Parts: sequence; C-alpha cells; structure tokens
Amino acid sequence: MFIQHDQHSRESAGKGERAMQFDGGSYGRVLENLHDGLYVVDKERIIRYWNKAAERISGFRAAEVLGTSCADSILTHVDGSGRSLCRGMCPLAMTMADGKDREAEVYLHHKAGHRVPVSVRTSPLTDEDGRVIGGIELFADLSNQRASEQRIKELEEMALLDHLTRLANRRGMEKEMLVRFEEQKRFGVPFGVLFMDIDHFKQFNDTYGHDVGDRVLQFVSETLVKNARPFDVIGRWGGEEFLGIIRNVRLRQLENIGNRLRVLVEHSYLRIAQEDLHVTLSMGGTPTRSDESLETLLKRADTLLYQSKRGGRNRLTVG
Repeated sequence: MFIQHDQHSRESAGKGERAMQFDGGSYGRVLENLHDGLYVVDKERIIRYWNKAAERISGFRAAEVLGTSCADSILTHVDGSGRSLCRGMCPLAMTMADGKDREAEVYLHHKAGHRVPVSVRTSPLTDEDGRVIGGIELFADLSNQRASEQRIKELEEMALLDHLTRLANRRGMEKEMLVRFEEQKRFGVPFGVLFMDIDHFKQFNDTYGHDVGDRVLQFVSETLVKNARPFDVIGRWGGEEFLGIIRNVRLRQLENIGNRLRVLVEHSYLRIAQEDLHVTLSMGGTPTRSDESLETLLKRADTLLYQSKRGGRNRLTVG
C-alpha cells in the first residue's frame, strides 16, 4: 500500500534482491502522524522506515536508525525475564518466517538508557507474488506518561521532587508511606516496600565521572517508573538508593514485581562512546506487618537490602 518496488527490484526479483521505496503521498502523511510507533524492515531486518512516533517513543531519530539492523543497539527488545529477543526469534522475525501476524508485550531500549514497556503488533510485508520481503512492526507505549507528568508537577509545587531524576524525594516518599499506612488502617489495603541500591555506584562514578553517573541515575529511575504499576510510587531515597511503595500486595506478589524491575534495570544500558554501560540493583522487599511503624518497616527493608549485597548483589531478598 505504501511500499513500492522500483524497476531494478522487478528486474532482479529472480536473484532475490528487493528494493523498497516509500510513497510520500497521503499514505506517507498518515504513517508519519500515527500516535503509535511504526517501522519497516527488509528481508535482512534492516530498518527502511521509521515514523515520528517511533522517534518519540524510542528517542532515536530516523537518521540514526535507517539502514541499520533492528538488533544493532537500537530497540534491543527483551521480555519480562530479561531474555534478549533480538538475538533470536523476536515477534517480527517470527512473523517474517511464517507470514502470521503477532501481538506481544515487550520492553524496548530507549536512547536515554531506560526500558519502555510497549505493546507490539507485527505483520509480514509481501510482494505482488505473495513472497515475504520484509516486516512491519507497530508499537504503543504502555508507560503512564500523562499520569507521571501530573504527579511531577504536583511534587514540584510542594518541594517534594528530586530534580535530577524527577522522582519524589525522600521527604515526599515519607509522606506517601504515611498515607499508605492510613489507607491500610482504615480500609485494609496492604502494601509493601522495595528498598533498592545501585551496585558499585561509587566505583562507576570514579571510572566514568559524575556526569555519566547522573545519566545512569536518570535511566535507572526511568526504567523503574515506566515499568511500575500505575498505582505504585517510586522515589529517590538519596544518593544511589531508590524506594518503591507497592500497593495491595502480599509477599509473593511483591517478590515478582521486584524481580521484574531488577531484571529490566540489569538489561538496560547507556551507550557512551560506543560502550554499553550497565548497572545492577540490590533490593530488599517486605510487606507491612500489623501495628508497625514507618521506622520498623524501613529498617527491615534496609536489612534485607544488605543481605542482598552480602549475597552477591543483583538480587532481591524478601521477608
């Protein structure tokens, strides 16, 4: 519909060579103005088209990705367990192999380093003879951007915002926990906390400098916020420590949520001078207990966090 084959591609079809051109008319305008990201690859999975929404959701401009493989440090999709999809059969590759449409929820790599949850739909691209010559992927951002922006505005007005990460600061998180304690007391809604610390962050700062360290704090915070549930709250406790307030959970649910966030941070990265910089998190997670205080809850979470540190880091200890 919006793909045309030039004269050379028709003449060389017997050799398996295909060239694609994109219609710049009405279809092209529609694709450029889609709310969802859209990209097209050829049979070798080289990106041939990248719309404006793809730029907005991923942070990568079209000029940066056109002509590259979709696995070449661009989107590098992973699933919820952190398994790389680009090195094997991702939904788009499977669609191109068997010609079947697919839908999936995956996590793409944003140019700024963090992971973004997206819903993807893939379709094969075929020539006039029905042969697969490429693939199309449409992806929608599943993160809660508008709600996050409103929350940031409210926190800023009340001086409860950490200005580097744009998360609630320690004072803001303490106030949020007091609200959650009251909610639990009045309505019986349980909650838990995740205490998180970036492993070896001082060594990272010493090696790469504080400017890069600040960017790491930002991509870690973005990964946590964009992949948390809408009613959970993530804040910066101080330095390289983060705190998550996870509503309406018991121990097993808290553990599942914490490990998902930990794995997504582990498989996020910041590209600096052709080097992919990774960090990991150690975590302590605990649900609230009856008749306890903010101090006892945080002390228990902190103790569990340091059990993770002593146990080898990049892990979650719950209790």
